[in-house]
Amino acid sequence: MNWRIIGTLVSKDLSLFFRKKGILAITILGLVFYLIIYFVMPGTVSENLKIGIHAPELPPVFQHLPEEGLEISIVDSEEILRQSVSDGTYIVGISLPPDFIEKLNTGQKPDVNLYFTADAPEEIRVAMDSLVNEFASTLTGQVMTVEVSQEILGQDLLGTPIPPRDRLRPLLAIFIIFMEILGLANLISEEVERRTAQALLVTPATVIDLFTAKGIAGIGLAFVQAVLFMAIVGGMNVNPMIILVVLFIGAALATGLAFLISAFAKDFMSVLAWSIPVLVILIVPSLGVMIPGAITGWVKVIPSYYLVDAVHRVANYGSGWGDVWTSLLILFGYTIVIIGFGILVLRRKLQ
Repeated sequence: MNWRIIGTLVSKDLSLFFRKKGILAITILGLVFYLIIYFVMPGTVSENLKIGIHAPELPPVFQHLPEEGLEISIVDSEEILRQSVSDGTYIVGISLPPDFIEKLNTGQKPDVNLYFTADAPEEIRVAMDSLVNEFASTLTGQVMTVEVSQEILGQDLLGTPIPPRDRLRPLLAIFIIFMEILGLANLISEEVERRTAQALLVTPATVIDLFTAKGIAGIGLAFVQAVLFMAIVGGMNVNPMIILVVLFIGAALATGLAFLISAFAKDFMSVLAWSIPVLVILIVPSLGVMIPGAITGWVKVIPSYYLVDAVHRVANYGSGWGDVWTSLLILFGYTIVIIGFGILVLRRKLQ
């Protein structure tokens, strides 16, 4: 590789990118728009604790729970209760057995199931355990202990409830990264169709020099914008090095996808036609962070899932290398495969 030639090509690509007023406007306005969305979203979580209760025969004491700080709903079945907790409708679900009162009256210990969302704090789990036992003691008029079984529905991520705008951070971060697919794919497709790229290969520049320059330009544009956004919204306050690595790999993934799209596109409209479906697919995993339970495990086949998962864990839960290394490894593997395939397809078009 000739780094002098690569540097010249990178400068040329960046110059062409910033000359395209349409792409530049989308980039700048998009970044501003994402920041506005983030800051207008609620920055705090509701203080009310949403509880769902299922019981064939609801004891009177549960019908007169204190209302301050609690939102209590009666659920028709345990299956609905589990699903409601899993999708985040309730933070806590209490399921009482049909013979709850009968066992208490005969001095037996009834089995009570408690269900919690993945992000329910440990304090709530302990408090609900104590609350159930306190109600049992109230019903019997003596100190009573029931058999309480706790179950976490979903991926168990300990911590405090996450404000809506912080749940939105992974979505906005990947939006910024993957929107650069449009700019780079349009730039490459135009050079290919106008034979500019082929003409460059007649000079001392090699195919490796050409792809290295495109990669540096694409990764640089996406990476810098994503880092700037995450720094402004506080997404790099915890373990910033992990966030930098994740965003860098994500930017490389976007560059590989841009190579692929530019190999099939001929102009800006065809770039849009190929890019929009890809962007929609890549955004889907973010819905699982914004709306827990909205999607199932099939999203793990989408490369951006591991980008979203790592950003969410680190920025919102303070996870370390040991918690996200699997996501990083899989994301890196996807990125290498996509970049390699993109270079292979685009190189054939250049020949």
